[in-house]
Amino acid sequence: MDDKNSLPLELEELTLALLHSRSEVERLREREHLFSSLLGSVNAVLWAFDWDEQRMIYVSPAYEHIFGRSAASLLADYGEWLNSIYPDDMEYAAASLAQALDTGAVEAREYRILRHDGQLRWLSDKCFVSRRGDDKTRILVGIAEDITDKKLLEGELQRLATTDVLTQSSNRRHFFECAQREFTAAREAGTPLAFLLLDLDDFKQINDTYGHQMGDQVLLRIAECGAATLRRGDLFGRIGGEEFAVVLPYCESVLAEQIAERLQREIQRLLFSQDDTTFRVTVSQGLTSLTSSDQLLDNLYTRADAAMYQAKRQGKNQIVVS
Repeated sequence: MDDKNSLPLELEELTLALLHSRSEVERLREREHLFSSLLGSVNAVLWAFDWDEQRMIYVSPAYEHIFGRSAASLLADYGEWLNSIYPDDMEYAAASLAQALDTGAVEAREYRILRHDGQLRWLSDKCFVSRRGDDKTRILVGIAEDITDKKLLEGELQRLATTDVLTQSSNRRHFFECAQREFTAAREAGTPLAFLLLDLDDFKQINDTYGHQMGDQVLLRIAECGAATLRRGDLFGRIGGEEFAVVLPYCESVLAEQIAERLQREIQRLLFSQDDTTFRVTVSQGLTSLTSSDQLLDNLYTRADAAMYQAKRQGKNQIVVS
């Protein structure tokens, strides 16, 4: 009698267990679906890497969008990730990843990748070591974010901060920052260095006669002439309204004079036209070289400035060496 009564009870318990199990399965499916949806919406690559096996064990869906490569190929061969790294950044990317094993985490490492379509992208990749109990397996877990737009903005802000808007040459602040570094290096190493100032002759007359737009065009063409005439590594900048400066590292005084003369000739060759009128421009230049008694960059600037104004007083369109 007891056996007969217990059978329906066992069936009822089994039924409840099955219903509970189905409910748990449904909840797990819902969680998995939610988890997948969240990963799919994150615009960054979540990844997990088995260091000892040198094998990628997980990568989120954003990998294919950011890298432009197959996730399945990456999971099959970690070399896919390595092959995507820009060659100049390969050594740093590998060393910084290995550093996480010693420090436990790497908060900031930035490197470039080449997508499969050839696009160059910047990544910010953070990672840490994941350890579970006594498990000795070394798993690195990380998140790689595309920061290309941020890098482009930083580059544009840097350009705006250091570049003269009109002529696209170095502005005064940036020029003298770079000039100071070259001056310090030349003094410490005992290498030659020359400093040149050039000022456009009769610029006010140009503006009054042809207008400020033509005046701007003249300044732009002079800057282009300077960029084309000077050597690689020479510094050129606009430091005033119609005044430009040049620093010539590793340049003996004789060569510096030759460069100044070449720049003078090239500027004289520039031809400007407005309506039926054409005209040319000239500059006055002051040139000086580093001496053993020069303790400050300002020493060179003062001598070059005095020489330039002497060139103005002597009739303009000439070079005075101090």
